Amino acid sequence: MLATIKEQIAEIQAEIDKTQKNKATMHHIGKLKAKIAALKRKIESQEAHSKSSGPASGFEVKKSGDASVALVGFPSVGKSTLIARLTGQDSETGAYEFTTLTCIPGLMEHRGAKIQILDLPGLIPGAAEGKGRGKEILGVIRSCDMVLYVVDPFQESHFNVLNRELEISGMRLNEDRPPVFVKRTDRGGIVVRSTCEQTHLEPEEVRDIVRSFGIVSAHVTMRIDATADHLVDTMAANRVYSKAVVVVNKMDIASEKDLTRTTNMLPKGWPVMPISAYTGMGVEEMKDFLYDNLGFMSVYLKPQGQEADLVEPLIVKDTSTVEDVCNSLHRDFVRKFRFARVKGPSAKFDWQRVGLAHQLKDGDLLTIIIKR
Repeated sequence: MLATIKEQIAEIQAEIDKTQKNKATMHHIGKLKAKIAALKRKIESQEAHSKSSGPASGFEVKKSGDASVALVGFPSVGKSTLIARLTGQDSETGAYEFTTLTCIPGLMEHRGAKIQILDLPGLIPGAAEGKGRGKEILGVIRSCDMVLYVVDPFQESHFNVLNRELEISGMRLNEDRPPVFVKRTDRGGIVVRSTCEQTHLEPEEVRDIVRSFGIVSAHVTMRIDATADHLVDTMAANRVYSKAVVVVNKMDIASEKDLTRTTNMLPKGWPVMPISAYTGMGVEEMKDFLYDNLGFMSVYLKPQGQEADLVEPLIVKDTSTVEDVCNSLHRDFVRKFRFARVKGPSAKFDWQRVGLAHQLKDGDLLTIIIKR
């Protein structure tokens, strides 16, 4: 049964690949993508049942640090050399392909933040379908805060192949989650609403895509000029929206012409960093870029009855709550928590009393009161 579903997906994907992309075909392609997403849901359900009843397989990575970055690239593009530069930790490498056979985590400390860098086995074409341990690798990538593509300027097709595998796996890089909402209802059919002009999809086309997921009654609200991809991604409900940067390695032996050719093949607006992992060229600038784009903020701790430490702030993600800070300080802080006091941008007034769910902001001063 599982093989049959995968064959159906492969056939539909082949039809998408050979269909010329234009306005006249977008509805047809959207319906095909919806069918793939619905079939993949079945596979995920079956695989989840299989894993729950059988022995565990694959590899898992224990999260550590304040954020995580996945190095993605073909074998022998220099990922292992780069992670050694970033973290000072060598992985088992050699001058031949497939030298990284498992996930090797390293920790980069920069500007007070601890960033986990994951050196993963090289992705190969067909990874999203499971080739070369592809599903396991992609599962780790999906859980990271940022994707760092490592490409070789002498290999023209590398980025497109890698990006396609991540896209098929449900990752949407350097994109915002589309404001498209589908709410199932008990009756009334599929009602389509929009807050702006729709130039890509007619209401009946929207209904066709929604029906592809087995839904016959729902309210669909679109707050952008939505495409079929936007609607399919919303319906699939398993898309991961993450940041990405492209690192062009081997610039110690590549020319500006090589760099320009590689850059021209990348999506417009994506950040590109030319480096040499071998010589270290551009690596420090890359560390700054990672820190600046991973969404960190500074929180200053003030122990009760003492002065605040304004020299060495605690570096945390900019989505952190008081509970997140407690967990980062000591595992008993949440269990013994009484209340906290906050002074700064997130407080309505100085030293406001707050609970664990309070959302902190950059520059806050925080005092945590625990039970003795």
